[in-house]
Amino acid sequence: MSDTSTAKSDLNFAADLFKAADKLRGNLEPSEYKHVALGLIFLKYISEAFNILHEQLEKDAYANEEDPEEYLAENVFWVPKEARWSYLQANAKRPEIEIEGGKKVDIGGLLDRAMEAIEKVPTNETLKGVLPKNYARPTLNKQMLGELIDLFSDITLHDDTERARDLLGRVYEYFLSGFASSEGKRGGEFFTPRSVVRTLVEMLEPYEGRVYDPCCGSGGMFVQSEKFIEDHGGRRDAISVYGQEINHTTWRLAKMNLAVQGIDADIRWNNEGSFHRDELPDLRADFILANPPFNISDWGGDRLRDDVRWTFGVPPVGNANFAWLQHIYHHLAPRGTAGVVLANGSMSSQQSGEGDIRKAMIEADAIDAMVALPGQLFYSTQIPACLWILAKDKSANGHRDRRGEILFIDARDLGYMADRVRREFRDKDIERIAGAYHRWRNKDHDEAYEDIPGFCKSASKVDIRNHGFVLSPGRYVGAASQDADGTPFAERFEALRTQLSEQFKHSSDLEKRIRANLSGVDA
Repeated sequence: MSDTSTAKSDLNFAADLFKAADKLRGNLEPSEYKHVALGLIFLKYISEAFNILHEQLEKDAYANEEDPEEYLAENVFWVPKEARWSYLQANAKRPEIEIEGGKKVDIGGLLDRAMEAIEKVPTNETLKGVLPKNYARPTLNKQMLGELIDLFSDITLHDDTERARDLLGRVYEYFLSGFASSEGKRGGEFFTPRSVVRTLVEMLEPYEGRVYDPCCGSGGMFVQSEKFIEDHGGRRDAISVYGQEINHTTWRLAKMNLAVQGIDADIRWNNEGSFHRDELPDLRADFILANPPFNISDWGGDRLRDDVRWTFGVPPVGNANFAWLQHIYHHLAPRGTAGVVLANGSMSSQQSGEGDIRKAMIEADAIDAMVALPGQLFYSTQIPACLWILAKDKSANGHRDRRGEILFIDARDLGYMADRVRREFRDKDIERIAGAYHRWRNKDHDEAYEDIPGFCKSASKVDIRNHGFVLSPGRYVGAASQDADGTPFAERFEALRTQLSEQFKHSSDLEKRIRANLSGVDA
């Protein structure tokens, strides 16, 4: 089976598994159920990875399969006996289980004990304070827990640790996506849609170096960066991953997500956030990918008026958009590039000095490209969004000299409706966006870059000044000269106008007939 077929099969399997698990949820809210299910998937993953290595070490005369250090050396978590999946599965349907000291617990108590035992292992230090430990609460249906354990026990694993990790990684990521969709606005706080992340990753191409996300949510940017490297034949250890997250619950999801994906990452948490307590002040990243919360008004900007990060101007107290852009630019390495998701208002707002900051960024050649995204891409908001691509050095950086230019891409017509409320990009949509950027940026690309009316335009600073330093791609790319069937825009417009006139006339005739009929009806 090819890699593509395997990935598709795994995705279908994850989708079927999510549907089955969702049926077991009952009246439990998705936001609460999320931690129940994801905690079990994580436990299944580390237990299976442990078992595979345990069997290998048993066959090695020079190894000790009961030494946790052996597992640490292979980046596998040590799992105590009371936390192993086989033990939990054997007791999943029993109403009471006797444990040490004669104490009796149900499956919820066993799960809490398992999570605590894993965190107490000295070699599992990175999991301390991460795992959910409230399965024993009376309000949680224990029959549902038992059925979930049975369901996840059916996940088919292989002797190959990499294959096992990939499958459970896909399952975990799909469940994150499914819960984000179910939670709506709250779901967007921890999960950025995969097609948006993939677009950023394909544009920036993080092959090697330091990758950073100052508001990392559940870690999706990092997962897609690693997948990009694998898909292009690179080494996973070629990048170092750094992140920060203000929400402790979301930070825990990220830690579990990255562990399931086999990604070694330095993810920091504090309740003050990246603006007020930057956990990585000296980090200068080669790639930054971020989806900050849109238009945050209570970011505490009044306490940061003289911050060193405000290279292009002090951001307004009432909106954090330009604080995020400058925080991210500040953390770029001398040749670093960044991709940032922001609300469309950031491209044109003149309020509270935002226009002046945007102008300063343009004049300093801090902006490489702008991408207008279609609506309905996000779980959390219907606010139209865009991508800012920042570059610390546009003079060359392995590409052509792009100083004095910005690429504008209008992708608002791309994608398809994945369901009634949400749009997604197809692979060809992502390739169209990333391909245009690479042709424009790269000096050695196989194809020469060309402006495409209605889609992309390389604009000079003079053009941008003439537009009042507004960065909305629609202002620059113009209208498409013809659509997919080859009909010129002028002809299509005239046909639409004729059709509209006919419809107006038909409507008028219909109204006259209705009025005539009504006049003959006695009051």
